[in-house]
Amino acid sequence: MIFHTLKRTALLTPSLLAIILICSSEGLAQTSLPNGSQPQPTPTPSLEKKFIVNLLDDQRAIWTSPFHLHQTDANWLAPLGLSTIALIATDRRTSGKLVEHGDNRSRLRISRDISRLGSVYSTGGLAAFLYLTGRATHNDRLRETGILGAEALIDSGIVVGALKTASQRQRPPIDDSSGEFFDGGSAFPSGHATSAWSLATVIAQEYGHHRPLVQIGAYGLASAVSLSRYTGRNHFLSDVLVGSAIGFGIGRYTYQKHHDPALDALNKKQHNDPVRSKLFPHIVPLYYPRAHVYGGMLAWKF
Repeated sequence: MIFHTLKRTALLTPSLLAIILICSSEGLAQTSLPNGSQPQPTPTPSLEKKFIVNLLDDQRAIWTSPFHLHQTDANWLAPLGLSTIALIATDRRTSGKLVEHGDNRSRLRISRDISRLGSVYSTGGLAAFLYLTGRATHNDRLRETGILGAEALIDSGIVVGALKTASQRQRPPIDDSSGEFFDGGSAFPSGHATSAWSLATVIAQEYGHHRPLVQIGAYGLASAVSLSRYTGRNHFLSDVLVGSAIGFGIGRYTYQKHHDPALDALNKKQHNDPVRSKLFPHIVPLYYPRAHVYGGMLAWKF
């Protein structure tokens, strides 16, 4: 059985790794500025106007990513590929561990509730909320987070849809967790894990540099969603791993490719001022010569 599974895995792995190569987005998305130049802010509606064009560019980069490999990519590609193969080979055993003593209703219920955070409705709704809030409050970073999050979700949705169609893997409850590929299923990879990690990565990249708790929270929730798809017996561990890797890679690529660097300089200025005012107040002198009143006002900004 294990040999049969490995044989099927060997057929699927080359095309699978070709898709996950988008995780090497660091090399695809890096851009350099001329020495001494400063990043210039882009017009506010630029991301909106280029949304469709950016999606097409993203898809071209994703599907041609195997042709942009570098030798250093083996540092992450080899462990990811080996881990995927190992999990596929042991998926039936690890999935079977969950049902050795019968399905636990509490576990299934909790897993189902957590996994809803990775649904299209939840992730898409959150991206829309971030974008609309950013536009309404004139917060360019929040606006960018929303629109890049939506872009990453669409990009990852296209990739996952193609992989599900190609792999056709059965879900754990079918045929005693056999996990057969090319058998009319839709388990590989996990769409919930992909969506959760796509949006979480964009949020973490946008705010994680100066707000580490945001990064921890975003990745923590994405990890919880991914794990819940396994504990809820919706996916095998390999489905979750590959979905998470795709989501992380596409989210990271989307941010690095389309992020406006001018926001970083603006955010640094805005971030330093509140920190300083929380620790030390602004001192404003007050003087009314006619009343011969002298004084001062202390103002804390929170």
